[in-house]
Amino acid sequence: MPPGRVGVVTDSTASLSDETAATHGVVVVPLEVVVGDETFLEGGGELTSSALAAALRDRRRVTTSQPGPAAFAAAYDALAAAGCTAVVSVHLSAGLSGTYDSAVLAAAEVGVPVTVVDTRQVGMGVGFAVLAAAEAAAAGEQADAVADAARRCAAGTTSLFYVDTLEHLRRGGRVGATAALLGSALAVKPLLRLDDGAVVPCEKVRTTAKALQRLGQLAVEAADHRPVDVAVAHLESPQRAADLAAMIGDWLDDELGQRDVAIVEIGAVLGAHVGPGMVGVAVAPRL
Repeated sequence: MPPGRVGVVTDSTASLSDETAATHGVVVVPLEVVVGDETFLEGGGELTSSALAAALRDRRRVTTSQPGPAAFAAAYDALAAAGCTAVVSVHLSAGLSGTYDSAVLAAAEVGVPVTVVDTRQVGMGVGFAVLAAAEAAAAGEQADAVADAARRCAAGTTSLFYVDTLEHLRRGGRVGATAALLGSALAVKPLLRLDDGAVVPCEKVRTTAKALQRLGQLAVEAADHRPVDVAVAHLESPQRAADLAAMIGDWLDDELGQRDVAIVEIGAVLGAHVGPGMVGVAVAPRL
């Protein structure tokens, strides 16, 4: 990393591959997943998606934990030692995790200036904001401009997702018990969205096929005839993800002459809260 450049840090929920993070010079601090009595760091192959899905299907106890301030402080200090004069740390919604708070505590303890950004997003909604920040940093922008790039990207991003059941979100306290029970009793297939950092209902449909089709339609509506970056995310649902990505790609091609839709499998932390079968889409503006 060139001396004087602004360093960029994120957390493992941003759904960036090791290769993508390395290419863009992004430092990723992992969250933890606890399955029964075993603790795993997210990423690095410690806990596979299939193993997580099996644990959830078996109704084993699965919990998640944010990194402590010391983990972020170590990342910030390492970037300072590598010559960075400032750091921008970009994270998932503070309304869903204490990760942002840990980063803020760490920022106050290190010798390099750190700007911590709450994207109010999850998954690739965070990932696209991180990449926007990394591109600004690579272009030689100062910390304020790098942080602003992340904020603008996150604010313009639409994140939508489908889950087979609301039960996992209910267990993690991300939706209320009444909503989860109602969805189960009525056999409703819920579409959800991120609204100012919180998971809220979007629409209800009766079949998975209709849910995926509607997700695609909403993603194209979110593009709003502008150049966008789009990612389809899933947990143990590669065919659903491929079908949705193809559908969105066809529609974007007709509207924008753009077909590129990334497909990513979410990590264990987000997976623990949405469960197997989840498919989501993030649509981010190109700055």
